[in-house]
Amino acid sequence: MKHKGIITIDTSKRFEKPIIRGTRITVTDVLNWLANGMSKAEIIRDFPELTEEMIHAALRYAANREDHLGHAS
Repeated sequence: MKHKGIITIDTSKRFEKPIIRGTRITVTDVLNWLANGMSKAEIIRDFPELTEEMIHAALRYAANREDHLGHAS
C-alpha cells in the first residue's frame, strides 16, 4: 500500500474525500485530469505542489479501492 501517507482523508477538507496530503486536491481530481488527456507532466506544471509519486499514489489508491469494491459484490 504505497499510497498510505500520501493519500489522506481530512474531515475539514473537500467533504471528506481522499486528498493528496498537504493539498486540497482529491484523488478524483487527479483521475479526471488523466482521463481527460492531461499528462503527468502537464498536471505537475499546473499544480507544482504535486509530484509524480503523488499522482501514482492517487492511481494506486483508486485501483485498490476499485479492487475492494469488486470483491464486495
